[in-house]
Amino acid sequence: MRRQLLDLLLANGAATATSLSDRLPVTRQAVAKHLVVLDRVGLVTATPAGRERRYQVDEEQLARAAAQLATVGANWDARLRRIKKIAESIERTKNNPNR
Repeated sequence: MRRQLLDLLLANGAATATSLSDRLPVTRQAVAKHLVVLDRVGLVTATPAGRERRYQVDEEQLARAAAQLATVGANWDARLRRIKKIAESIERTKNNPNR
Protein backbone atom coordinates (compact mmCIF):
# COMPACT_ATOMS: atom_id res chain seq x y z
CA MET A 1 0.00 0.00 0.00
CA ARG A 2 2.78 2.41 0.86
CA ARG A 3 4.51 1.62 -2.40
CA GLN A 4 1.27 2.33 -4.25
CA LEU A 5 0.96 5.65 -2.44
CA LEU A 6 4.50 6.60 -3.42
CA ASP A 7 3.81 5.57 -7.02
CA LEU A 8 0.65 7.69 -7.14
CA LEU A 9 2.40 10.69 -5.64
CA LEU A 10 5.32 10.37 -8.03
CA ALA A 11 3.04 10.03 -11.04
CA ASN A 12 0.52 12.72 -10.14
CA GLY A 13 2.27 15.12 -7.78
CA ALA A 14 1.12 16.28 -4.36
CA ALA A 15 -2.21 14.96 -3.10
CA THR A 16 -4.35 14.67 -0.01
CA ALA A 17 -5.32 11.46 1.75
CA THR A 18 -8.86 11.95 0.42
CA SER A 19 -7.79 12.29 -3.20
CA LEU A 20 -5.46 9.31 -2.89
CA SER A 21 -8.14 7.13 -1.28
CA ASP A 22 -10.40 7.81 -4.26
CA ARG A 23 -7.87 5.88 -6.38
CA LEU A 24 -7.32 2.99 -3.97
CA PRO A 25 -9.50 0.22 -2.52
CA VAL A 26 -9.00 1.47 1.07
CA THR A 27 -10.50 4.15 3.27
CA ARG A 28 -9.20 7.67 3.65
CA GLN A 29 -8.27 6.83 7.24
CA ALA A 30 -6.13 3.88 6.10
CA VAL A 31 -4.39 6.06 3.53
CA ALA A 32 -3.81 8.75 6.15
CA LYS A 33 -2.19 6.24 8.52
CA HIS A 34 0.16 5.03 5.79
CA LEU A 35 1.03 8.61 4.86
CA VAL A 36 1.90 9.39 8.49
CA VAL A 37 4.37 6.49 8.46
CA LEU A 38 5.88 7.64 5.16
CA ASP A 39 6.14 11.17 6.57
CA ARG A 40 7.77 9.92 9.77
CA VAL A 41 10.52 8.13 7.82
CA GLY A 42 11.01 11.12 5.54
CA LEU A 43 9.82 9.66 2.24
CA VAL A 44 7.01 12.21 1.95
CA THR A 45 6.52 15.71 3.26
CA ALA A 46 3.18 17.15 4.38
CA THR A 47 1.96 20.69 3.88
CA PRO A 48 -1.28 21.99 5.45
CA ALA A 49 -4.04 22.51 2.87
CA GLY A 50 -7.18 23.75 4.57
CA ARG A 51 -8.44 21.00 6.84
CA GLU A 52 -6.24 18.42 5.19
CA ARG A 53 -2.58 17.97 4.41
CA ARG A 54 -1.05 17.66 0.95
CA TYR A 55 1.65 15.06 0.67
CA GLN A 56 4.46 14.91 -1.82
CA VAL A 57 7.42 12.60 -2.24
CA ASP A 58 10.80 13.76 -0.99
CA GLU A 59 12.65 12.54 -4.06
CA GLU A 60 16.12 12.93 -2.54
CA GLN A 61 15.18 10.82 0.48
CA LEU A 62 13.49 8.25 -1.78
CA ALA A 63 16.66 8.04 -3.91
CA ARG A 64 18.76 7.48 -0.77
CA ALA A 65 16.36 4.76 0.42
CA ALA A 66 16.41 3.09 -3.02
CA ALA A 67 20.22 3.14 -3.04
CA GLN A 68 20.34 1.56 0.41
CA LEU A 69 17.87 -1.12 -0.65
CA ALA A 70 19.91 -1.82 -3.77
CA THR A 71 23.00 -2.30 -1.60
CA VAL A 72 21.13 -4.65 0.72
CA GLY A 73 19.81 -6.56 -2.30
CA ALA A 74 23.29 -6.88 -3.80
CA ASN A 75 24.64 -8.17 -0.48
CA TRP A 76 21.88 -10.78 -0.28
CA ASP A 77 22.51 -11.82 -3.88
CA ALA A 78 26.19 -12.33 -3.08
CA ARG A 79 25.32 -14.38 0.00
CA LEU A 80 22.89 -16.52 -1.96
CA ARG A 81 25.53 -17.15 -4.66
CA ARG A 82 27.97 -18.31 -1.96
CA ILE A 83 25.34 -20.59 -0.43
CA LYS A 84 24.57 -22.02 -3.86
CA LYS A 85 28.26 -22.75 -4.49
CA ILE A 86 28.56 -24.49 -1.12
CA ALA A 87 25.41 -26.53 -1.75
CA GLU A 88 26.63 -27.53 -5.24
CA SER A 89 30.00 -28.53 -3.81
CA ILE A 90 28.33 -30.67 -1.16
CA GLU A 91 26.09 -32.26 -3.80
CA ARG A 92 29.09 -33.04 -6.05
CA THR A 93 30.96 -34.59 -3.13
CA LYS A 94 27.92 -36.64 -2.16
CA ASN A 95 27.43 -37.91 -5.72
CA ASN A 96 31.12 -38.56 -6.34
CA PRO A 97 32.82 -39.34 -3.01
CA ASN A 98 36.17 -40.19 -4.68
CA ARG A 99 36.78 -36.62 -5.82
